[in-house]
Amino acid sequence: MSKATLVEWTADELLGELRRRERVTATKSVGGARAVAPRAPGRLSELERLPTRDLARLAKSRQRAIYGVDNRKDLYQVKSSAVRAAANAVVALVKTGDLKRRSDGTYALTTESYAEVYQLCGSEPFASQPLGCFCSGFLVAPDVIATAGHCVKSARDLAGIRFVFGFRLTGASKVRTAFPPDDVYAGAAVIGRQLGDDGTDWALVRLDRAVVGRKPVRFRKEGRARTGQALYVIGHPCGLPQKYAPGATIRHNSPKSYFVANLDTYGGNSGSPVFDSKTHRVEGILVRGETDFVSNGNCYVSMVCPTTGCRGEDVTRATVWAAKVSKTAKVVLGQSSAASARPPKRARAQAKRPHGAAATKRG
Repeated sequence: MSKATLVEWTADELLGELRRRERVTATKSVGGARAVAPRAPGRLSELERLPTRDLARLAKSRQRAIYGVDNRKDLYQVKSSAVRAAANAVVALVKTGDLKRRSDGTYALTTESYAEVYQLCGSEPFASQPLGCFCSGFLVAPDVIATAGHCVKSARDLAGIRFVFGFRLTGASKVRTAFPPDDVYAGAAVIGRQLGDDGTDWALVRLDRAVVGRKPVRFRKEGRARTGQALYVIGHPCGLPQKYAPGATIRHNSPKSYFVANLDTYGGNSGSPVFDSKTHRVEGILVRGETDFVSNGNCYVSMVCPTTGCRGEDVTRATVWAAKVSKTAKVVLGQSSAASARPPKRARAQAKRPHGAAATKRG
């Protein structure tokens, strides 16, 4: 498997293959090899040629960690109206096969146990919650989503992805897993993408229609954030319902295409918007970080780093992709809000016009 191919895999996909191998090994040791399928499902079968040692090293390089105190909160616990407004623009990237359309036109999301998938210890935060997505993203124009470049690899990927708003807890034990059509969107085109050795990692996806009832975020278009600037992130760590994580700052600000911050994030947070805590403007896209979990005997716990320790979390600067949004969104931004109410066929045709068909090559 080439180096170029390896950078396409997300932390969750790599960790999933490691967990599968662990289950196969454990089952064989007790004489029940047939209880666990020996081959990885679907696209993951491509990883079978990669030695476990290399797979573990690659997964570690893609994962995230907790810095200092775990500040993550569910959205129902957040009082700030500005943060809640920002959260409304954050979307979960869901596998198409995990959404089932019901007879009433709504969609049901298939989830799995966080504790079981990650073999977590009982003390781990959010262990009782479900997993339902593989990456995060956010609305930057009426019909454009920004996310990490390694989350959406090509136009072909779009058939297998749905962009779902509102996957979150609405109460202490109330998880929202049913969604009206206005919360579920398909991708029409990858209108910009870069995934390079210099740390650049971003993608812009035009949706099949304008998003209803949600406002795009504001994002930095020029200049750069200062070292020490206070930040927060909103996204789906490990594929969990949406989480808000404040209390971070920029630690390392010299790279041209990204900065490093002590954000409390995990795999699944890839593609999450990182906000300035005061202005609530997006400074960048969360893309890489420290190891998520470490073994604690027979189960796993979160990796905890000192506030100033470990490698930090990498955030692709908004200024890297901001101009692309402005160019591709001009036509849509000039339309009336009635555009979102067009019949589906007309909306799909609008999404496929030439102005949204930019190149999708890696940068």
